[in-house]
Amino acid sequence: MDNTKKLIAGHLLRIGAVFLRPDEPFTWASGIKSPIYCDNRLILSYPLIRKDVEAGLAELVRRHFGDAEGLFGTATAGIAHAALVADILDLPMGYVRSSAKEHGRTNRIEGRCEAGQKVVVVEDLISTAMSSAQSAVALQEVGCDVLGVISIFTYGMQAAADTMAEIGVPVESLTDLSTLLDVALEMGFIDERGKKQVLRFAQNPKDPSWQEE
Repeated sequence: MDNTKKLIAGHLLRIGAVFLRPDEPFTWASGIKSPIYCDNRLILSYPLIRKDVEAGLAELVRRHFGDAEGLFGTATAGIAHAALVADILDLPMGYVRSSAKEHGRTNRIEGRCEAGQKVVVVEDLISTAMSSAQSAVALQEVGCDVLGVISIFTYGMQAAADTMAEIGVPVESLTDLSTLLDVALEMGFIDERGKKQVLRFAQNPKDPSWQEE
């Protein structure tokens, strides 16, 4: 899987799905300054890259969660990927809203979801893992057996690991921050100083000292 990790990391960098800018950090809604920005929705616009990503996600399911009986995407970024991977694996698919609808049947979970069904949550990005955990818990609450979460990219934050450990749901990702930074360095997207800054940021996003030399 190391070759796959590098392949996907290269794809994300080339299309700007992951953008590194330690000298001109992005500002999150919370006010946190970040040297990295991720928008995996861009993958959908590149058919060849999209095929590699969906094939990789399908292989994660086969390898780690072979008993899966359905896939559920997180709203909204995980929905398209869940649909494409479900098509590859010939599995049922649905998605989990961030909150229940306020009209109609007031569903939070869309698609067939039965007690005892073995399911996998499909996410585009794991940062703090809050959306992944909330989706997994929503499925658990209606009796589903959540085998795990798969994602395209993870920052590898300890907070995410702690969050998922609390609900007992494992996570598998196509590529990770460490791999991406190694590939970015090789491709000239970042230098050694920038690489160290991004790694420091990922260890503690709320600590602005990552910007220091």
